[in-house]
Amino acid sequence: MAFLELTGVTRTYRKGESVITPLDDVTLSIEAGEFFVLLGPSGSGKTTLLNLLAGIDRPDRGRVVVAGRDLAGLRGGALADWRAEHVGYVFQQHHLVPVLTAFENVELPLFLFPLSAKQRHERVALALSAVGLTDRADHLPRQLSGGQEQRVAIARAIVADPPLLVADEPTGDLDHDSAEAVLTLLVRLNRERGKTIVMVTHDPRSAARGTRVVHLDKGRLSEAPAPAAAGSAP
Repeated sequence: MAFLELTGVTRTYRKGESVITPLDDVTLSIEAGEFFVLLGPSGSGKTTLLNLLAGIDRPDRGRVVVAGRDLAGLRGGALADWRAEHVGYVFQQHHLVPVLTAFENVELPLFLFPLSAKQRHERVALALSAVGLTDRADHLPRQLSGGQEQRVAIARAIVADPPLLVADEPTGDLDHDSAEAVLTLLVRLNRERGKTIVMVTHDPRSAARGTRVVHLDKGRLSEAPAPAAAGSAP
């Protein structure tokens, strides 16, 4: 069984009197350890699919299975606990708490786990080291560059050591150099730490960092040719 499986998934929304169908009978399998990229224009349903895989949203029809667990069987606190343990989410906008330091922002997810202060601090130190920001631990978000803020957000996403990272346009608000640094970091997390990564983007250059690219448009998936620079890093 694949690590991530969508089977016959349809998701619809109402907008006034119209019915929008961002996903229409989608079936998809993603293996453990893939750096999977979902490429498509704005409004094509990329974020909807990402939210289904992360357990943030539910399909109208079909099944979503992650690591052998059918997410339809999880509700309320059980779903929140599962998500905290299995999924790290990286957003386009980093959503750091402005009054907390980088260290404190990364530490936040760990309060959901029965860890001592020492254990939390050790995990945060490891996560900040992984993203190359040990020397910025005491800085507030306003004292960091945009690329550094996004790296703090990635540290927050990996601090609980989830097997799955989902990234929604993680370089969309960054300049070229910062975007390259973030993409290189994601490649390293995939290669060196074995994280399964699902990233959505509309940028073919960002997509080329993945090991597999699939196009999504008008609710339908189509496999793209293998990226010319799959998984490469500068």
